[in-house]
Amino acid sequence: MYRVFASWSGGKDCCLALNRAVQNGFEVRYLANTVTEDRQRSCSHGIASSVIRAQARALGITIVQQRTTKKTYEAEFIKMLRAFKAEGIEGGIFGDIDFNPHREWIERVCREADITPFLPLWGEDQKVLMEEFIDAGFVAVVVAAKSEFFGEEVLGRIIDRDFLAGLEELGRTKGVTPCGEAGEYHSLVVDGPLFQKRLQITESRKVIRDGIHFLEITGTELGDKITTGRTA
Repeated sequence: MYRVFASWSGGKDCCLALNRAVQNGFEVRYLANTVTEDRQRSCSHGIASSVIRAQARALGITIVQQRTTKKTYEAEFIKMLRAFKAEGIEGGIFGDIDFNPHREWIERVCREADITPFLPLWGEDQKVLMEEFIDAGFVAVVVAAKSEFFGEEVLGRIIDRDFLAGLEELGRTKGVTPCGEAGEYHSLVVDGPLFQKRLQITESRKVIRDGIHFLEITGTELGDKITTGRTA
């Protein structure tokens, strides 16, 4: 069985990539998450690092949170990959879809650590990917959204077929992509077929910073699963 880590932001794309990896027989040993210098937030979506750890517990997968800075990000990422390699990890799963510069970056840092990168969602239709995620039974909520496209009321909204229909309209009028590949919005997955427990958000508040609405999650707990999703 091929041993891998999954690059992890906590959102829907990396979760769908993880699901595909599991379905294809990969042994996912770790979730790999980068955090800010003070270790308080995930670098990718600004979610509290404690929330990402709770999500990993809900999944039942060990998480590695690598402290980074803007200046040392690449070096620290490669350091984490080399540590994985030393433990016998052979590959990495990434949820990227269509941004070529980031794919090139992934390939470069993985090459530095002698890790094989896998991008199972690459080049696929974003609407179809969203439908796959929803139909599989995953539950995700919106935790960040650009104010030029969304009001604060979108925060905490479950990503379902109705949400996807709204994104299609925003795509026609404002160019918003279904998966938010240009950073239009970000999500947090709280339940689904990979989860052993449901991640429940118990405390949160809405804030806006630099033109982006954020759901600041300050409290979580693990609860019983309520989804009946399937893995397609």
